[in-house]
Amino acid sequence: MKPYYSAATRHEFLTAAGTLSLSPARLALWLCQDRIYAAHAYPRFIGLLISKIPFDGPAVEEELNRETLASLTACLEGIIREVTFFEGVAKEWSLDINCWIERKATRDYTAEMARVASVGSLEEGLVFLWAMEQVYLDAWKYVKSLFPPQSDSEDNTANAIRQLTNNWTTQEFEVFVQKLEVLANKHFARRHHGHAHSAVRAMESIWARVVELETMFWPEDGEDACLSSRAF
Repeated sequence: MKPYYSAATRHEFLTAAGTLSLSPARLALWLCQDRIYAAHAYPRFIGLLISKIPFDGPAVEEELNRETLASLTACLEGIIREVTFFEGVAKEWSLDINCWIERKATRDYTAEMARVASVGSLEEGLVFLWAMEQVYLDAWKYVKSLFPPQSDSEDNTANAIRQLTNNWTTQEFEVFVQKLEVLANKHFARRHHGHAHSAVRAMESIWARVVELETMFWPEDGEDACLSSRAF
């Protein structure tokens, strides 16, 4: 695994989650940021990608256009369930996700999503989408790989971490991510016959940017002490 990728998928936050040593405040801070991403930035990002589907293109491309619309619609349906799910987890395990200010890393991530979806091509947006979901899947699979045997004495935070991790490491989610990769590759092949070197480099740049943003999105140890809205 390349070091820059492991920085995103094996971050210290994730290691602490996997060993169940993550503090409840730090988990709540992250959940708050993820809600901003999921409830606001992600639907806008997907909506802009849908608006780029070329429905006035050649008839031979219509099948891929319909497949793209179906996949992006599934993304919207999924993120609605996702937001409801982790709000429910927060409530069940007494994690206060309403007392935090937005982190700079969150603003940077959501701004880049808006930029790519607004000025980039549909193909670029799909690569960005696949990269986000792939990094997320690999990160939580790493968390799960570190879990100790479950104990009846585990606290609320440990229970919340297990519930969240199990949700994000399902076979269903893995298949979803694989389908996004296939879809992104189909669009790349349609636009770049012969896989032009410059086009490949552009897609690699998008992937690297997502990995960078994901790395910064995990809160560092101690951030929860200074980002509570109650301190302002």
